Amino acid sequence: MQQLIECVPNFSEGNDLAVIKQITDQIESVEGVRLLNVDPGKATNRTVVTMVGEPKAIIEAAFRAIKKAGELIDMSKHTGEHPRMGATDVCPLIPIANITMEETALYAQQLAKRVGAELNLPVYLYEAAQPKKERSNLSVIRAGEYEGFSKKILLPEWKPDFGPAMFDSKRGATVIGARDFLVAYNVNLNTTSTRRANAIAFDIREAGRVKKIDGKVVNDEKGKPLSIPGSLKSVKAIGWFIEEYGIAQISINLTNINITPVHIAFDEACKKATERGMRVTGSELVGLIPLKAMTDAGKYFLQKQQRSTGVSEKELIKIAVKSMGLDELTPFKPEERIIEYMLRNNADDKLISMSLADFTDETASESPAPGGGSIAAYIGSLGVSLATMVANLSSHKAGWDDRWEEFSEWAEKGQYYKNQLLKLVDEDTRAFNKIMTAFGLPKGNEEEKINRTKAIQEATRNAIDVPLKVMQMAYESLEVIKAMATIGNPNSVSDAGVGALCARSAVMGAFMNVRINAVDYSDKEYVAAVIKRGTELEGNAINAEKEILTIVNGKIGI
Repeated sequence: MQQLIECVPNFSEGNDLAVIKQITDQIESVEGVRLLNVDPGKATNRTVVTMVGEPKAIIEAAFRAIKKAGELIDMSKHTGEHPRMGATDVCPLIPIANITMEETALYAQQLAKRVGAELNLPVYLYEAAQPKKERSNLSVIRAGEYEGFSKKILLPEWKPDFGPAMFDSKRGATVIGARDFLVAYNVNLNTTSTRRANAIAFDIREAGRVKKIDGKVVNDEKGKPLSIPGSLKSVKAIGWFIEEYGIAQISINLTNINITPVHIAFDEACKKATERGMRVTGSELVGLIPLKAMTDAGKYFLQKQQRSTGVSEKELIKIAVKSMGLDELTPFKPEERIIEYMLRNNADDKLISMSLADFTDETASESPAPGGGSIAAYIGSLGVSLATMVANLSSHKAGWDDRWEEFSEWAEKGQYYKNQLLKLVDEDTRAFNKIMTAFGLPKGNEEEKINRTKAIQEATRNAIDVPLKVMQMAYESLEVIKAMATIGNPNSVSDAGVGALCARSAVMGAFMNVRINAVDYSDKEYVAAVIKRGTELEGNAINAEKEILTIVNGKIGI
């Protein structure tokens, strides 16, 4: 399986777009690397770049970018609000798919060693790539910043991990490491005071603030300052003034969004700002964010309103953006900010991305795909969508306020089945196309014949499995449909009835596809098991439909 690493180098240039482009051109020159996001900041004079690719390609792209940044950026002339120590200030590698943190750390070490040796640049390791825990924290490594680095690098305890122990006045030094996914996030305040923004930052960040009594620092028995921890774990934060926007912000790094997600950080910042007489006016995402972080935020804010969370992914993201004011300073475009959307291949969703009319026209065309399998998946998605609608309507029904969570859970289940069935619309067409591709393979010599036969059988197996999954999902969705016919808003009971008709048709239609594709599959034992399972699903779906229609017709009454 393909291993994927994300790399998020931060370059100390946020104003000269020509310089930034020369750096990102180096990244795009490497095959197998996808440049996902370039986020320059004027006040910070810093650009955060996000790229994804296989490990070796990412290492090459990062190396080229670090080299070019060192050629173009002069740190002796650099100013900016963000802490920094080099032209390429920090370059973290983040495991994304099919790769461990330990493996990612080894790649970070390889990159650091190459940068130090070939570019003659001081390099420090951090986080998971740094074996010495006392110098694994980025803020500790960067303490003193560029201005204090000429003296710091001469200290024995701060000898670089790679490269020369000499101050490079033009390029500074670079920190390379491996870490978990970090969300860089700024909260906007209705003040221009950096000191007051810092006060809120100290309130919420895990490190908190130094403990003082009567203005004097309180030390422990070893003479080290005691600290008062902040309210949020896995959070780093400082306050600053952004001249570009004319406001102070709390600059937050969420180092583990499973511990403190973005919506909790936002709400806590709001709480602490209010306590100090200020107000949060919005927030700003720097770089990219995982899809789950946005959908979780949408659900969180809907739950606070006691509204159903069983709405579409698009609606959850919209709720998250509006609730946290992510579009206050600049437009928030999900397709440019959510990492899964940036990696998504639109060709994989060709059919479900079409308009209803275009999908119908494509089905009616002389092309054999999309065919019955895709249509079965689509009508299945429509059937459970109707039930999901009933659940959402029921959660808002006057007089049923105390039942909103019950219906919200049903709506979430419905959304799950809807999404699974929608994916299978295109998957079924891809399965058909794979069979056609396999039949088109050469069959000249014996080896080619064997490879062709193998490819045809593999594609045929997939063309059986996909509609079988449609059957399974459509049948399971009948649970949601039946529940809504039974306990849902009685004014929408007919919608549940139509949903049942769709789900049953999806099961029966998909089974036809299973059977016709199974005819040409050589593993007859597998075919027998599939036909047995399909027959069971079809019978169960027909019986479930009858039960639901009995309920529906009984409630309609005429």
